[in-house]
Amino acid sequence: MQDFTPEIAELRRRLDEAAVYLRITDLVGQRIALEGEMADPDLWNDQDRGRRVQKDLSRVVEDLGLHEDLTTRIEDTETLAELAVEEGDESYEAEIADALAGLAASFDDLEVRSLFSGKYDESDAVCYVQSGAGGTDAQDWAEILLRMYTRWADRRGFTLEIHSVSPGTEAGISSAEFIIRGRHAFGLMQGERGVHRLVRISPFNKESKRQTAFASVQVVPLFEEVADEIQIDESDLRIDTYRSSGAGGQHVNVTDSAVRITHLPTGIVTSCQNERSQHQNKERAMQTLAAKLIDLERQRRDAELAEIGGEQSNVDFGSQIRSYVLQPYQMVKDLRTDHEVGDVMGVLAGDLDGFAESYLRWARARRSD
Repeated sequence: MQDFTPEIAELRRRLDEAAVYLRITDLVGQRIALEGEMADPDLWNDQDRGRRVQKDLSRVVEDLGLHEDLTTRIEDTETLAELAVEEGDESYEAEIADALAGLAASFDDLEVRSLFSGKYDESDAVCYVQSGAGGTDAQDWAEILLRMYTRWADRRGFTLEIHSVSPGTEAGISSAEFIIRGRHAFGLMQGERGVHRLVRISPFNKESKRQTAFASVQVVPLFEEVADEIQIDESDLRIDTYRSSGAGGQHVNVTDSAVRITHLPTGIVTSCQNERSQHQNKERAMQTLAAKLIDLERQRRDAELAEIGGEQSNVDFGSQIRSYVLQPYQMVKDLRTDHEVGDVMGVLAGDLDGFAESYLRWARARRSD
């Protein structure tokens, strides 16, 4: 009969580590306090406060439940192993081994959480994809990236809301702005910031020559409450309205409900056209503007952060953070972390978690140097 004691002991060690980075002791106290707030009959008199408390409680309950589930699974596996030893029954070995492998995989996924250290890592992510050098191929590449992030969000159970899209001249898109909503969306997406390079046989080249195309990705955290994070002077804004062209039915085609906001001191432009009312579109565009202004200020304070984030002045040769090669060989390689994958189509179908984890480990190593 195989002795599973060392494997179970290792899982208990990982469980103890999880209790530390999940802050289980703190969460127990937070749950009591938040449940007290939820019981307040006046809570929903302030809708923003009600939503915030509800969201915080949901996250606390999720983490406590996750830790409890892992604890129960380890205890059940340990009990089964002890029973197998007592009865001398080797038929349990496969079941125990499967349970241990499942637990190890669960801890592997969970331990990515220990890599988050930023103030906004739990936030939703505001993302902006912009085509760069490469003509029509670059605009097609920008659309491919948008589709890649859409599929990644779907794989993780996140939602992706497209706020605005500028079509390309012949194919693809010139740019797109969207929000990915989900816990740790910004923490996981921050490694995507920078210039992405595609090398392939161009479908737009009559001679079927190999073409290199570039697109940039910007990612900033979303702030639901703009005033809580930054003060924006209305006199610094130019607000334009125009007719929406996206989804929304007949209503968006007959009213000037879309909103474009220009922050005059910085030249930052944000827009939203997917909501049904002008007021809602303005609110969403303001949230995006706040996120971009805070990120801009952070770059000014810390030049190294801008380097890590991949902000580039030119979206062309020598500026990329990641290369996607379809010909003459197949490989996706992150030039910062050296993480590489041979399954290019899998990556373009949304398999980005390996790149997110390698970036988080690389960023942590840089901070500790």
